[in-house]
Amino acid sequence: MNDKLVFLGLLYFIQGIPYGLQSSLLPVYLRGAGQSLTRISLTKALFFPWVIKVLWAPLVDRAGTKRRWLVGTVTGLALTCVACASLSPDMQFTGVCWGLLAMNVLASVQDIAADGAAVRLLRGQGELGLGNTVQVVGYKAGSVFAGGGLLAVIDTAGWGWMFGLLACVYGGVSLFVWGAPVLDGELTKPVGEGRRASKDILRPWKVWRKLMSVPGTPWTVLYVLTYKLGEQGAISMFPLFLLDHHMTSRELGFWNGIIAMGFSIAGSSLAGLLLSQHSIGLLMRRVFVMRTVGMIFQSTLLTVLEPSPLMKGMSVLSLSAQHFLGGLITTLTFTIMMHCTQRAEESIQSTHYSFLATLEVLGKLSFSTLAGGLVDWVGYAIAYLLFFALSAASALQVWRATTIGALKEPTTSTGTGHTEK
Repeated sequence: MNDKLVFLGLLYFIQGIPYGLQSSLLPVYLRGAGQSLTRISLTKALFFPWVIKVLWAPLVDRAGTKRRWLVGTVTGLALTCVACASLSPDMQFTGVCWGLLAMNVLASVQDIAADGAAVRLLRGQGELGLGNTVQVVGYKAGSVFAGGGLLAVIDTAGWGWMFGLLACVYGGVSLFVWGAPVLDGELTKPVGEGRRASKDILRPWKVWRKLMSVPGTPWTVLYVLTYKLGEQGAISMFPLFLLDHHMTSRELGFWNGIIAMGFSIAGSSLAGLLLSQHSIGLLMRRVFVMRTVGMIFQSTLLTVLEPSPLMKGMSVLSLSAQHFLGGLITTLTFTIMMHCTQRAEESIQSTHYSFLATLEVLGKLSFSTLAGGLVDWVGYAIAYLLFFALSAASALQVWRATTIGALKEPTTSTGTGHTEK
C-alpha cells in the first residue's frame, strides 16, 4: 500500500510543476521585467493541451502500457527542460512559450496515464480515499516547489539553473518509474484496442454522447466549468496587486508561493477527514459561503495602496484563507467527479473522469486567462465586483443542488452521521 502511494505521489508531484511555473513563477517574473497584465494573462493559454486532453485519452487508455506512457512523457519533460534552460524569457519569450506549451502537452498525457495507473492499483474505499488525497496534495506540492521555492531563489540562481534542476528531477523520476515494481504484471493492450481508440479520436461526437449519457453528468459538467471562475480571477490578480503596491517578488514568492499554498494543501488534506464525518452536501454549502465572505474581505484590501506591516499581514491572512478554502473545495469537487464517474460503464470510466477533469481545467483557465485584460481595462475594483458576483453565483448553484438538485442527500442515514452513497 505504501509503495502505491509513494509511486502515485511522486507522479502527481512532478505533474504539478508546470502549473506552478506558469501560475506563480512566470507571472511574477514577467511583471518584474515590465510586461503588461494582459500579456501575462495570455500565457495561461499555454494550458490549452489540458483542455483537449480528452481527445487522446482513449488512445492512452487502450494502447500500450501505463509504464511506457509514463516513462516516455516524463523523459520528454526532462528533455524539454534542458531546451528551456538555454533560453532567456526576456530575449526569447516566444521560444520559452513553445517550451512551456510542450511541457503542458507531455504533462497532460502523463496525467491520463497516471490516473489510469491509480484506477488499476487502488482497491477498496480506504485506498481510494488515500489515493485521492495523494493526488491533490502531491500535485499542489509540486506546484509549491515550482511556483514558490524556485521563485524565491531564481533571482540568485538564474533561469538556466532552475530548468537544469527540473531536468534532473524529471530524469530521476523517469528512471524510478521504469523500474517501479508496482507496475509489474501490467499487460500490453491488444492491437485492436489501439485501433478502436484511434477511431474514437476521429469521432469525438460519439464519445461525447456516451459520456453525457452517464447519470448526473450534465449538472457536473456545468458545475466544474463555473465553480472556480471568481476564485481564479482573484487568485490570479491579487498577488500582482500586491507586487504593484506592497511586496517584492521575493516576499510574494514566500507568502503566496509557499505559505499560502501550504494552507491549500492543508485544506485538501482536511477535506478527506471531514468527508468521513459529514455529508458532502453540508460541507459544500458551508465552504462555498465562507469563500464568498472571504472574497468580500479581500476586496476591501484593494482600497489600501500605501505599504504597511498591517496591510502585509492582512494580505497574507487573506491569501492563506483563500487557498485553504480553495483546497477544501477542490478535494470536495474531485470527490463529486469520482462519484459521477462511478456511474459510468467500466470501459469508459477513465475517459469519463478525464473528460470531467478537462472541463475543470477549462473552467479555471477560461477566466484567469482574461482576468489580466479585464483589470487593465476597468481596474482592480470593478474587476473584483465581477469576481465576487461569480463566486456568489456558484455558492447559490451549490446550495440549490444540495437542497433540491443533483447533490440532494438521500433520506436514509447511517449511524456515523453522514449519508450513505
